[in-house]
Amino acid sequence: MSDTPDSAVRTYTRLHRAAFLADLAEWLRIPSVSAQPEHDGEVRRSAQWLSAKLKETGFPVTEVWETPGAPAVFAEWPSDDPDAPVVLVYGHHDVQPAAREDGWHTDPFEPVVRDGRMYGRGAADDKGQVFFHTLGVRAHLAATGRATPAVHLKLLVEGEEESGSPHFRALVEERADRLTAEAVIVSDTGMWDEDTPTVCTGMRGLAECEIELYGPAQDIHSGSFGGAVPNPATALARLVAALHDPDGRVAVPGFYDGVAELTDTERDLFAQLPFDEETWLRTAASRATAGEAGYSTLERLWARPTAEVNGIGGGYQGAGSKTVIPSSALVKLSFRLVAGQDPEHVQEAVRTWVEAQTPDGIRHRITFAPATRPCLTPLDHPALQAVARAMGRAFEKKVLFTREGGSGPAADLQDVLGAPVLFLGISVPSDGWHGPDEKVELDLLFKGAETTAHLWGELATALR
Repeated sequence: MSDTPDSAVRTYTRLHRAAFLADLAEWLRIPSVSAQPEHDGEVRRSAQWLSAKLKETGFPVTEVWETPGAPAVFAEWPSDDPDAPVVLVYGHHDVQPAAREDGWHTDPFEPVVRDGRMYGRGAADDKGQVFFHTLGVRAHLAATGRATPAVHLKLLVEGEEESGSPHFRALVEERADRLTAEAVIVSDTGMWDEDTPTVCTGMRGLAECEIELYGPAQDIHSGSFGGAVPNPATALARLVAALHDPDGRVAVPGFYDGVAELTDTERDLFAQLPFDEETWLRTAASRATAGEAGYSTLERLWARPTAEVNGIGGGYQGAGSKTVIPSSALVKLSFRLVAGQDPEHVQEAVRTWVEAQTPDGIRHRITFAPATRPCLTPLDHPALQAVARAMGRAFEKKVLFTREGGSGPAADLQDVLGAPVLFLGISVPSDGWHGPDEKVELDLLFKGAETTAHLWGELATALR
């Protein structure tokens, strides 16, 4: 093999493979489950472990940042080049709950390597994908002969992502002066499959609400009063039925205001992905697709806003019969939002719509949870193209583009810092995030390290 920068990176990661995996296994043994108070000390120990390991990697600044909940880790490695762009990497060090009785074949917090995979809670989500940055930056320095990265490199690794990031935005706002960046790299995502390297270009936002309808002051006899007073359960059923039109579009006036429509280029890129609808339906445990007319399944998942009923109830639901008109009924709705939509505008549109749908004699109450903004980086953005080039060098394949149908704290970074968000992940659907036997494919893990080794030089050129 010729002595090229790419081959030098590959050689470095291969030579340091065993030590890297030993360190990752040590970190995975820390059960940093943010959702369980009994593990608060372990979440803190995880943050302290990472801070120390980043210092060992070479970061001259490593800090544990306190929040009202679990601590985050911040690290910084300035470049010798005074004109180097500033890049922030985001990830999280907390993990989902896990126990052997959940269906794990081995102890979830005693990682094992089997058949080219490392099994353990956090192997893919997200410790493995955070940790490959430590190997990547060392490979970057070794291959280029640099003493410092080609970019001014920062890391922010939060400790509450698996608990909904309740304190993350406040932390970013409070520390915005330390977190300023020209691009944000999110390594808490994945790619299409083992053979198809992809870069995610955006995530949907989220607005959630709970709607309660109230009729009689108490449950009343349906024989004595039925047909003569309004029934909140019936009113709720009508409201839910009115949520979509016959073409599957959300029928809330103003809901689609500002939606960024798909371009022909984006539609073509989605169509290039090896998507098999029957296989996808089996994964979804469903028998048929549905949704907004005129769009493919992937377009509906990634680029169109949605409204879903997450839960509904009211009145008697026990065994046997209880002939009442219930005093109240409730529905929980979630709205996935796409680029161009403003969550506050959507919330106000839903409030107005609910009020219009509520009949006389019924009182309503609507409560919204904190919203998450959508984020999208244009395909032609120089930073996004730099990520694609770096991944293409590591995988030696054409890189395709996806979006993420879910939502996450990445939008807060874009919103507060005003920087484009780029997604760099190597996890694949079979990794089993949040489930038993979570794992990471080791070959892909090291491809992630190679990608970051190339990325800092690519971004240094692209962002000048």
